[in-house]
Amino acid sequence: MNRKLIMLLCTVMLPTLLLGCMPGQTGQTNLMTDIQTNQTREIPTNKIPMDTILLSTTVQPTISDFSVKLFQQSLDEKQNTLVSPLSVLLALAMTANGAEENTLTQMEAVFGAPLDSLNLYLQTYAAQLPQTEKCKLSIANSIWLKTDPDIKVKQDFLQTNADYYNASVYQAPFNTKTLKQINEWVETNTDGMIDKILDEISRDAVMYLINALAFDAEWEEPYTDIQVREDIFTTTDGREQKVDFMYGSEYQYLQDENAQGFIKYYNNRDYAFVALLPDENVSVAEYAAELNGEKLNRILSQPQCVEVHTAIPKFESEYTLEMSQLLQKMGIVDAFDPDRADFNGMASWPADTNLYIDQVLHKTYISVNERGTRAGAVTAVAMNKATSIRPVEFKTVYLNRPFVYMLIDSRNNLPLFIGTVMTVKN
Repeated sequence: MNRKLIMLLCTVMLPTLLLGCMPGQTGQTNLMTDIQTNQTREIPTNKIPMDTILLSTTVQPTISDFSVKLFQQSLDEKQNTLVSPLSVLLALAMTANGAEENTLTQMEAVFGAPLDSLNLYLQTYAAQLPQTEKCKLSIANSIWLKTDPDIKVKQDFLQTNADYYNASVYQAPFNTKTLKQINEWVETNTDGMIDKILDEISRDAVMYLINALAFDAEWEEPYTDIQVREDIFTTTDGREQKVDFMYGSEYQYLQDENAQGFIKYYNNRDYAFVALLPDENVSVAEYAAELNGEKLNRILSQPQCVEVHTAIPKFESEYTLEMSQLLQKMGIVDAFDPDRADFNGMASWPADTNLYIDQVLHKTYISVNERGTRAGAVTAVAMNKATSIRPVEFKTVYLNRPFVYMLIDSRNNLPLFIGTVMTVKN
């Protein structure tokens, strides 16, 4: 039986762009001295090249479809859910740069695009993200390698992730100091929204790929005190909760055959909050099951310019989900199989070993209030050596009952976060 290696890949939502930010350097070696970002692939920030525009028309719809499928697989009818499709996609794309043969083919099928095209699209997308003091979505990446003479990480793998994801690379002993540094990195780069991703570092761990992304934005029109008042939110099982609602008027009305909703913009209208309230005879699960990327794009691209009175509950939500089975149902199968996984493009190791994904842990946080919205997430894709880790188990439009919501990039109608509110905590 093959020995197995472990890699943990984390995707972290952060409030500011902190590429290569290190909370402490003790015991770490910066490997980027020999790896420089390929300047010829950098995307100008003042204009979008024509080939990138063509990429947007082919890759972007597949990302929307990936987003909806991820949301559908993560849905829980009894609790609030929240996933960041962009975060998960960035994490998996970095990992896929080390995959080969059928493992890579399956990952590309789930992405809906060839990896080369996806790399270029995500690089361009990150370079073009609007950033202002009052509204920002920021991305950062780093790779942590264990000091292990048996594991020789391939330069092409590191170079590709440096070129397209601007990933910083560090080598560390993977001891208690490394554990502290990684968790400090997570806490710092989520502005305290998520305090850690690791409880311990397994003795078999050899690699962590960390993607950090965060959303922090103020409303275009913040709510005033007189617009906030207590009312009733009714849960799926009929329980009534007294919560604070934010009342207002918007002018982008959404409707399809089973739901109505609205778009509320953040400062500068680069990003927006989208709410979709299923009809009273349609559950959130039933509504979500009918969604796909094409339908979602159609809904978001055809708002009606009419006045709509709105009420949004103030809410704060945290969500944790183990995604291994979810991703296997979506089609990424071989990557989780210790015998069939092929990550030979990532590293070389002794003949009796193999690298495979063991678990994918996704953590998210969101707070929606009068000022605006803050959201963060961590995605951890774990790969194990001889011992397997047990999967972690976690169990007018007035949004006064369960609803679906999104944080979107207004220019592309791309879901950055997508989730449900089944009950309210504020």
